[in-house]
Amino acid sequence: MPVTIERQGAVAILTLSRPERRNAWGADFQTDLTRYLAELEQDESVLCVVLTGDESGQAFSAGADLKESTTHAAPTAGDFVRSLPRLKDFVGNLLADFPKPTIAAVNGYAIGVGVLITLSCDLIVASDKAEWRMPQASLGILPSYGSCARLSRWIGKGLVMRAALGFPIKAEEAYRIGLAQWLVPHDKLMQQTMEVAQHIAGLPPLATRLIKEAVNRGIEIGNVAEASLVDLYRLMILESSADSAEAHAAWRERRPPDFSGN
Repeated sequence: MPVTIERQGAVAILTLSRPERRNAWGADFQTDLTRYLAELEQDESVLCVVLTGDESGQAFSAGADLKESTTHAAPTAGDFVRSLPRLKDFVGNLLADFPKPTIAAVNGYAIGVGVLITLSCDLIVASDKAEWRMPQASLGILPSYGSCARLSRWIGKGLVMRAALGFPIKAEEAYRIGLAQWLVPHDKLMQQTMEVAQHIAGLPPLATRLIKEAVNRGIEIGNVAEASLVDLYRLMILESSADSAEAHAAWRERRPPDFSGN
């Protein structure tokens, strides 16, 4: 299958796998990821999701497959309008709205739509071989599905403009400017990623969900007073949760907590 899934405890790992095309994007990736994300959202035993590229493809994803004649071909106006409901369910949007924390483990080139997928995750762990490229301008198009807007949430306007005009962002710079939160030698990528994922999976699930919501919605609100007010409601919900009571009791009793997700 184009996307493979593996579970390690409370962590699910989704791997983009088209190694003969450097994990180039295809409609089957959209189909598989949509199905897996729907399943993982309902699976209460999964508390964190990792996305990466098939290592034998030597890339996270090389983006759209330019060998396909239909790639970047404009549909008729009617076809476009009729496809809009489906376009709203593009996997980038599904990832951004996925209620559980997600991590992109970037093991090489992330190009075009590959960039977008990393930006739709909540955290990025980069191999020292990672590199982000947006080559759309050289093809006479632009980064779509809100790629520039998403990137602006991670880095500043000038850096977004530079990337959108085709200048690459290599691993060390990505870490320096805050696009990647961890930078590790290539052979340590999945070890570091799993350490991050397992840390998240060990936290109270309701808290991680509402923290993700607070960050994502807070960026959109753009008004600290309003964001602060909404956070009070989130805090009240969490303070009344069984897991919050368990966390406080475990701290006082100097023992590991046992969270139930309630």
